[in-house]
Amino acid sequence: MDNQSSHDSMMGLMACEETRTANTRTADTGATDTGTADTGTTMSPTGRGTAPTTGTPGTTPDAGPTRAWATRLVIVGIVLSALNLRPAITSLGALLEEVRDGLGMSGSVAGLLTSVPPLCFAVFGITAPRLARRFGPAAVVCAGMVAITAGLLIRPFVGGTAGFLAASALALMGIAVSNVLMPVIVKRWFPDRVGSMTGLYSMALALGTSLAAAVTVPLTDAMGGGWRSGLAVWAVIAGAAVLPWLPLVRERGTASAPPQERAAGERAATERHAPVAQPAPLRITRSRTAWALAVFFGLQATAAYITMGWMPQIFRDAGVPAGTAGVLLAVTMVMGVPLAFVIPRVATRLPQQGPIVLVLGVCGLAGYAGLYLAPAAGAWAWALLLGVSNCAFPLALTMVGMRARSGQGVAQLSAFAQSTGYLISIPGPLLVGVLYQHSGGWGVPIALMAALMVPQMAVGFLAGRDRTVEDEAAAR
Repeated sequence: MDNQSSHDSMMGLMACEETRTANTRTADTGATDTGTADTGTTMSPTGRGTAPTTGTPGTTPDAGPTRAWATRLVIVGIVLSALNLRPAITSLGALLEEVRDGLGMSGSVAGLLTSVPPLCFAVFGITAPRLARRFGPAAVVCAGMVAITAGLLIRPFVGGTAGFLAASALALMGIAVSNVLMPVIVKRWFPDRVGSMTGLYSMALALGTSLAAAVTVPLTDAMGGGWRSGLAVWAVIAGAAVLPWLPLVRERGTASAPPQERAAGERAATERHAPVAQPAPLRITRSRTAWALAVFFGLQATAAYITMGWMPQIFRDAGVPAGTAGVLLAVTMVMGVPLAFVIPRVATRLPQQGPIVLVLGVCGLAGYAGLYLAPAAGAWAWALLLGVSNCAFPLALTMVGMRARSGQGVAQLSAFAQSTGYLISIPGPLLVGVLYQHSGGWGVPIALMAALMVPQMAVGFLAGRDRTVEDEAAAR
């Protein structure tokens, strides 16, 4: 664990972050250790890590400035990409009523629309590791940003519900592969700073989510009140996220792992007087922790997409103005900005993450109770509580990095947990729309949301136990 004092700047925080070591386990299995002791990072007198000196084929690893430039470019790419992983969803949530009226959607069809994101994430996310092995993670993420840009740009203008859904699916396809590969890129490029980099990525994701929720309605009003322009404007930011990845698209597969990851494996093997071990195929479905993490991911995604898709409408039906309802959703999302950076750092310092899961779950139950009893009177409090509860997402991402030891294990676990989890989350938003339409109010849907929080807390506690999927898969 990192026992050094916090630095004033964010880069200082990232530089001194150390993940837990797993030397004993690695010695037994021969897998690459991603703990601090074996990352190949040397410590300066100030306690900051310096870049390792081992490079990769096809690059110029000995050129310090080139390597440092590439690392900074990856950080910029991670941040810009994360900013674009939710505006396609929360901008639509802020204007859902206008989109429904403009396209003639019923409540059930609108519920289907809010279920499209997890469906796309499940279907397309499972392909991400295979695409990354063939083209390289950076190239796949770059293509994902292009898909997001195209989908956001054309979906408001294609006409009709079917075209709107198809264009949304294109954007969500780009989001899906990027969702899966972000933890992989963090593990590959920053194996000794998983907590801090995951926190930075999650914080940027929360910022993009809340920004889209807060300013979509005002932007729509400023551009003449047309919901089409209000949705299309987010393609501009998505286009900017393509640029940092362009110089990195030549990275192909695991053979071109960045210096940080390759140096870790080679140094660990040298210290043990053994060659770098090739990881055995991981049967991820044999791991109980993988299943627990997948279910936890699915239930937190259910809560998140119900919140993003329906919470503004809950407040509007309670008498809250449309602009204020969008701001309330933004408040819920913006809670993830500071907490998404803090929670992963705290999680990497704890042997088990179950207590954090329970705290977040209790906040969610309190928020749902408030929405049920007094949605308008305590709107700001409920928005804050649900914002804290939604920070289960960065916690889940952090546990993906902690529950697998190797980069290959993280890729498999990330794809399995996210794809399976998003499949689990598909019925939730749709069911809420159906219950809302047929019950004539929000009492029954909110009761469903609260009921789902209980199993989320249970499986999250199991997923937070101190073990790795490699050990569990090998033992069965």
